[in-house]
Amino acid sequence: MWAKTIERNRQPLATPEATSTPVQERSPVPPAPVAQTPKGTAVFGKTMRVRGEIYCDEELYLDGEIDGTLEVRHRLTIGPNGKVKANVKAQELVVSGSIQGDVEAAERISIMKGASIVGDVKTAGIVIEDGAYFKGGIDILRPENKKPENKKPETASNTHSAAVNAHSAAR
Repeated sequence: MWAKTIERNRQPLATPEATSTPVQERSPVPPAPVAQTPKGTAVFGKTMRVRGEIYCDEELYLDGEIDGTLEVRHRLTIGPNGKVKANVKAQELVVSGSIQGDVEAAERISIMKGASIVGDVKTAGIVIEDGAYFKGGIDILRPENKKPENKKPETASNTHSAAVNAHSAAR
């Protein structure tokens, strides 16, 4: 009696392989496009906020917010969304956002249309486009003079021979 019931209730199970259609493999989704930045450029996105000190040995594109100190040994670009409340030091500075604080750039500072700097500036060259805002003092630095290559370095033997020649000429 029990055996008959079990046999009646047993129905062959459909295997997924037999009843389903073949699964097509998905092609990998291509990565989202990334903003093209020059090789070796660090990017600080517009949703990032930092309070503290940032030191960077490579080019930096900053589109977020910084409160503190910012030092970059190469070009620093403040994007249109960038808001900096810091003392800034860089080799070259391009500003499209805003900076509140003192700024020093060894080569050049460019303040683009719609950008603003409130603070004192030290640099060898400055460009302020029409529509940019600047409030502060400007100290133009002299470019560092590179030593001419044709001049011999002064050594003890050169100094001695120059002194002998000068003494001989005086006689």
